[in-house]
Amino acid sequence: MNWGTKLIIGMLSFMTFIIVLAVLMMRSSDDALVDNDYYEKGINYDKDYTKKENVKKDHATPEVSIVNNTFIIIFSQAAEGTVKLIRTADKKLDETMVLKTDTANQFKIPMDGKATGLWKLQLDWKSMGTPYLYEKEVML
Repeated sequence: MNWGTKLIIGMLSFMTFIIVLAVLMMRSSDDALVDNDYYEKGINYDKDYTKKENVKKDHATPEVSIVNNTFIIIFSQAAEGTVKLIRTADKKLDETMVLKTDTANQFKIPMDGKATGLWKLQLDWKSMGTPYLYEKEVML
């Protein structure tokens, strides 16, 4: 076999590889890393930034712990809002819950049946008329 034949075989192999990758890319499902409401989040970024700054300014960072397979979130004052559990590996497992603290300013989330691994906890609440937003990555 001479060098010309080897060159043609190499080029054909490379072109086949590129075509297979292009076909696989076209058949893949939606990209989980891109939000569907990307532009809306961009427009509302200032509001979210202000809420995050309120957490720092008012020293309102909630305490998050996992005890007996239960998330326990302790707030400094009574709070109402939403809790989002975002699974970074699988968007289908994301959950949104209504947040309302008990008399001890706690909110408990049972973790039974939840997948282990990395989760993103997003707390969006109001306390004493002030809006707050807190995000934290947690490992189950």
